[in-house]
Amino acid sequence: MISLLRTRRLCSEDPAKFSSLGFQSFEASKANKKHETIEKQRKRKRQSKKWRYIDNCYWMIGYMCTTWWLLCFLYRCLCGFQVVDQSPGFRLKLEGVKALHPVVFVPGIVTGGLELWEGGPCAQGLFRKKLWGNSFAHILKRPLCWLEHLSLNNETGLDPPGIRVRAVPGLAVDSLFWNGLIENLAKVGYESKNLHMVSYDWRLSFQNTEIRDQALSRLKSQIELMYVTNGFRKVVVVPHSMGVLYFLHFLKWVETPPPMGGGGGTGWCDNHIRAIMNIGPPFLGVPKMVKPIFSAKGKDDAFVRVMASGILNSGNLGLQTLEHVIQVYRTWDSIISLMPKGGETIWGKLDWPPEEGNNCDHFSSDNGYDRGCKKKGFLLKDLTKFGRIISFGKAASQLLSSLLAMLDSKELWTLYNETSRESIKRVAETKAHTAITVYDQLRSVAPKAIKPAEVHFSHGIAEHLDDPKYTHHKYWSNPLETQLPEAPNMEIYCLYGVGIPTERPYVDQLSASEKCSTIRFQINSSAEEDEGRCLKGGVYFGDGDESVPVISAGFMCAKGWRGKTRFNPSAISTYVREYIHKQASPSLLQRMRGLESGDHIDIMRNYELIEDVVRVAAGATGSDIGGDRIFSDIIGISKRIEMRL
Repeated sequence: MISLLRTRRLCSEDPAKFSSLGFQSFEASKANKKHETIEKQRKRKRQSKKWRYIDNCYWMIGYMCTTWWLLCFLYRCLCGFQVVDQSPGFRLKLEGVKALHPVVFVPGIVTGGLELWEGGPCAQGLFRKKLWGNSFAHILKRPLCWLEHLSLNNETGLDPPGIRVRAVPGLAVDSLFWNGLIENLAKVGYESKNLHMVSYDWRLSFQNTEIRDQALSRLKSQIELMYVTNGFRKVVVVPHSMGVLYFLHFLKWVETPPPMGGGGGTGWCDNHIRAIMNIGPPFLGVPKMVKPIFSAKGKDDAFVRVMASGILNSGNLGLQTLEHVIQVYRTWDSIISLMPKGGETIWGKLDWPPEEGNNCDHFSSDNGYDRGCKKKGFLLKDLTKFGRIISFGKAASQLLSSLLAMLDSKELWTLYNETSRESIKRVAETKAHTAITVYDQLRSVAPKAIKPAEVHFSHGIAEHLDDPKYTHHKYWSNPLETQLPEAPNMEIYCLYGVGIPTERPYVDQLSASEKCSTIRFQINSSAEEDEGRCLKGGVYFGDGDESVPVISAGFMCAKGWRGKTRFNPSAISTYVREYIHKQASPSLLQRMRGLESGDHIDIMRNYELIEDVVRVAAGATGSDIGGDRIFSDIIGISKRIEMRL
């Protein structure tokens, strides 16, 4: 009892008085820990208040997002909180336009995708990945591996051993370029059952796509299937760029008896095809395609400029890598299909081009042509030397032919191989080549590329189309050496941009490096002229869509096939539809999206072109959409080209 009372007394006293039991020291240590914790938190807060570089980035992003949100909010307020769809598909839908004819798209080089199915050790992890298309991140990691897998066998024109690269199938071939057209067609009722994207390997010669992949047979079957499953309605075909030449080859192939052709017989095209709407058609070739085979072109190396701009030029990865690029180009037989066709009759002689008389004075800001050519460095007054596809030296590009020391083409290359660079320099400075003589040089500089490809392609003008030799497939993609099918109810359109300086003749020089055997010549980028001619950076410019000159894009529809000619025996109706490239647009958003562009690639999103395609697919004829729509001098150019029709 006594012990219990003592314990109760101790508990009732103030604990602070009994330091011997340790209570006081315990409370003190607890308070100290709490104080230390508070101090640490204060230090962290002080440290967190120090401004870092990444904080600037975050704030900048925040300001930009906030500004964009406010602009969108104000735009919606001004528009009554409604965003009006201005697309052609939406407007045509309101007009009652509905899907009618099934549509087949034929992509070109840039708009056609390729994916890997089998590769070497360096391609580990790239199975079914796009090697060509809108996904190029892996190029930066392994560019030479990429080039190796895009190459073809020089002798067979087919796959190298152990490598299989195939075309990307379906409508997803490359949504970056085709989406605008597909989306607008969808707004008037189109879907996968009446839309089809042709899948073919554009690197191969056109006939080899059938030999290796049966691509032409599959295209024939697909058109027949769409014709039957869509109420026996004829197909509207929309090819782009090289796809134009590929489908031109198909038109002849499908009616030719086997084994060379598809066996459809006369009348197949008239029974199955309503219209062919060729976008950016390089019917008569493209001068810039000479350069990947002939020499180095620096930053504007053909297709890589579009797909992987700046990645593979000599400044970034070295001249050796650029040499590999040139070698890869030379394995693609299809490149030869884009070489200039028609020789001097189409592209001009040493002292005469069909563009003669064209000048910048007729360009106006109202129609999209830039009246201020001098500001841009493009001035077209004297085009008398445009017939010279390649000139060695600025003087050779401008002197009269009578003043040129014309040497035999074989002599040039003999000298190059056996004499000094100084001797070659003297020869090259006085040498110029037309669309005919340049082929002699190409056969010399790249025989492994030219000679096998000439089995599949031809570039002349037929004298007598009834000659049995023209039944061979090498002539089928040249509109000047083959006839259109017997299809009087079919229509053909040439749809292309104008008003953009487009490459024509080139001024070349010897390569600055002696290390690369492939790159013997390159463009003389220092060749400029302030007045009198359209010479900029070693290149003369004419009118076109930046890639295809108006001669190549428009001549066949304006004259070669117009009415009943020997190239168009059934008088198929042809229409020229030009779209002016507009530098300035009232809407920044439209400029960004290319809705008024005439560029060879961006024209795929041009609203005026899309509207024409949708209307024709929905049943309109060429006369319904206004017939010809011409802003360039294509009619005058065509008149100056003297050819038996």
